[in-house]
Amino acid sequence: MEKLRILLIGSGGREHALAWKIRQSPLVKDLYCAPGNAGIAELAQCAEIKAEDIHGLLKFAKGKKIDLTVVGPEVPLVAGIVDLFEKEGLKIFGPSQAAAQLEGSKVFTKEFLHRRNIPTAGYKIFDKSQDALSFVEQADYPLVIKAEGLAAGKGVMICHSRQEAKDAVKQIMEDKVFQGAGNRIVAEEFLDGEEASVLAICDGERYVILAAAQDHKRIFDDDRGPNTGGMGAYSPAPAVTSDMMKLIDARVIEPTVRGMAKDGHPFKGVLYAGLMLTSSGPKVLEFNTRFGDPETQAILPRLKTDLVEVMLAACEGRLHEMALEWDPRACVCVVMCSGGYPGKYETGKKISGLQDAAAQPDAMVFHAGTMKSGEDVVTAGGRVLGVTALGNGIEDAIKNSYAAVEKIRFDHCFFRRDIGARALKKVHA
Repeated sequence: MEKLRILLIGSGGREHALAWKIRQSPLVKDLYCAPGNAGIAELAQCAEIKAEDIHGLLKFAKGKKIDLTVVGPEVPLVAGIVDLFEKEGLKIFGPSQAAAQLEGSKVFTKEFLHRRNIPTAGYKIFDKSQDALSFVEQADYPLVIKAEGLAAGKGVMICHSRQEAKDAVKQIMEDKVFQGAGNRIVAEEFLDGEEASVLAICDGERYVILAAAQDHKRIFDDDRGPNTGGMGAYSPAPAVTSDMMKLIDARVIEPTVRGMAKDGHPFKGVLYAGLMLTSSGPKVLEFNTRFGDPETQAILPRLKTDLVEVMLAACEGRLHEMALEWDPRACVCVVMCSGGYPGKYETGKKISGLQDAAAQPDAMVFHAGTMKSGEDVVTAGGRVLGVTALGNGIEDAIKNSYAAVEKIRFDHCFFRRDIGARALKKVHA
């Protein structure tokens, strides 16, 4: 088999982890990334094309004779990049525009889950703020208010009072804080339990399930403050026992893959199920249609199987040939952020200590919001770095990742100090 030219789309920590894993494959000849970041630039040739410029990316892929394109973020998927590339005869890893609605529209997803009897929270859909405001007057609390469309992981608000719910409705539907993503909202019952992320790589009919992970969405320790794109993650997730994983497979993953195929939208690529593990079993909070961020940074270092082989098998409808092998060690990713995130933050701050951090035992530093400025690496986003480490058990992995974090400095940086704490409690229970 001839070696492959691969194009990776995106510029975050997830894409750096993907680039790092793709580079390990003996099948790869050249790796390109658009647009990339300072860390990815050490592994791939970066091209200054935005992830949402799907026609520019097509032109680049044809010009470079790309054999496989891997899509990192959700925006190009929802915009139909897979359909565009496949129409031109190019191999691309990701779902079609129709299948990507599982992430692009929370209304589509809720209706699909309801139709297919897949467990999820009770809900109501509103397209007029007045109707939503009338509903929240007499709703039970806590209540979850979600913007329908893509909101970079920030469109979910947990409301503990009538006033909080009214404010959420007004912000989303009237003030348009998420622009068109808030034309409709989903009001949803609050589910109690422990959250987990389960990802499956699918070929339209079959799938392989990746090791479970747990994300930390809230900005501050002890899960306080607003939601973010994710402040850290760990894998495996002790809450997802082998019995729980069988339930998740039977009640969520299998009926979703089968249901999407029956609806005429066979799902190829990564199906990410954000789940609440309740006393009555797993329930779907959300679907994403790509690798999670930062879950990918905690999952891929544990994957021993060649990821490129798995993605090719998914594109070619032969996942039945694949069996995944995992490193038994735990992995923890701690996200280092710019001061002010998830609100306004400054960029251009010089980052020091990257090499010292990467030299720590079993540590990797995945760049998210970084860029080169002369000889320096500087901050270029809200989530700046995903400092990741393996360890013999969750306690060891936490210790190793925070030892690496302590080596890194930039002005006004902050991070959560309790990533993996819930897993530790389970281990010591």
